[in-house]
Amino acid sequence: MNNVASDWNPTSWRSRVALQQPAWPSIDELEAAEAALVAQPPLVFAGEARRLTTQLGDVANGQAFLLQAGDCAESFHVAGADAIRDKLKVILQMAVALTYASGVPVVKIGRIAGQFAKPRSKEVETIDGVSLEAFRGHIVNDEPFTPEARRPDATRLVQAYHQSATTLNLLRAFTKGGFADLSRVHAWNQEFVADSAMGQRYAVVADDIERALRFMAACGIDLSRESHLHEVDFYVSHEALILPYEQALTRQDSLTGDWFDCSAHMLWIGNRTRQLDGAHVEFLRGVGNPLGMKVGTDLTPQETVALVERLNPENVPGRITLISRMGRDLIEDKLPAHITALKEAGLSVVWTCDPMHGNTFTTEGDIKTRRFDDILAEVRSFFNIHQSLGTWAGGLHIELTGDDVTECLGGGMGLSEADLGLNYTSMCDPRLNATQSLDLAFHVAEYLSQR
Repeated sequence: MNNVASDWNPTSWRSRVALQQPAWPSIDELEAAEAALVAQPPLVFAGEARRLTTQLGDVANGQAFLLQAGDCAESFHVAGADAIRDKLKVILQMAVALTYASGVPVVKIGRIAGQFAKPRSKEVETIDGVSLEAFRGHIVNDEPFTPEARRPDATRLVQAYHQSATTLNLLRAFTKGGFADLSRVHAWNQEFVADSAMGQRYAVVADDIERALRFMAACGIDLSRESHLHEVDFYVSHEALILPYEQALTRQDSLTGDWFDCSAHMLWIGNRTRQLDGAHVEFLRGVGNPLGMKVGTDLTPQETVALVERLNPENVPGRITLISRMGRDLIEDKLPAHITALKEAGLSVVWTCDPMHGNTFTTEGDIKTRRFDDILAEVRSFFNIHQSLGTWAGGLHIELTGDDVTECLGGGMGLSEADLGLNYTSMCDPRLNATQSLDLAFHVAEYLSQR
């Protein structure tokens, strides 16, 4: 597949308007960081990105389901093996529940190993009459409200690369080195989850899987030869926001000659940077990676069609994943027209649901949160809409953590507003904790089993 138009190259985005870019105080520092990144090895490989496109093609054709999950924004201060392992545990648990119920493969993509940048609605933050650069994620600056912390620092681009490399190394070790072995399905149930109703429900599924494995072995099937039982394909993704970083990690594949952004297997474009003639769309239309794009309520169906055609002119299945983020109150009014427009245009896409961003609100105590019931309601509407239109509800895109945080209300734990301050650690948006994530997975599993 050659996605590169004759008028594209890795720098062509620089002639377009690039939104959400920091005001770098030193161009020399930025150019030095870019040069350092160009000299580094790729984080992922073109062949891995092509394999993911193929698997997402199965999702587009209704033969698989996509689970894309992870942190709202990764932190330079939380990079230990335990945190990465616990996040992976939750995703593996969710995937098992979904696969067990649906009978179709689950493609697993993490919001991890690169999700360090965050778009902002305002360029500056003002407190007590003092205005400073907004916090844009650790790839750019830091949280404390001081001039030193909020100064965009291009050396952080290189730090983000190295932390991503470390995270990827651990993920590959976990997913290919025995931790993801299906015989360890019980070991993924963390202690604080195991005691919950969702943990006990998961344990029943794990028992059934273990019995099935014993039955297969008793029938003479050599399970040691079945690699799919002992390791999993796990891919990484992030929002392609800071374009100098993305360009510096773009490489030309020696086998095909195509260009790939080797910072992640999959990149996505957010609500604030998907202008048809903007720099982000210009950059991503030329790389061979599978791409995601957020579809919010401010986008018209005609604009969605135009963007998909720009990003995937060859209409390759699996190339484009559309991530609807509309909120429980608007999804039924807004989403059907987008699905119908793409269907009538004959465009192949994966449809997934982000039920997080459209359901965020701030409490009277000025704490940003989300209600589990709102998240679940949007997911339910997403499935119902696709069923009514005869299309495939292809996936789920959520923000979660493996930690026992108290950031979202409700769910199996019944968290209230009074509980939010107990363990609220997110730098930006509220995330589902492990128990709430598993709760959501079982609900989605029921929707899948009915279809």
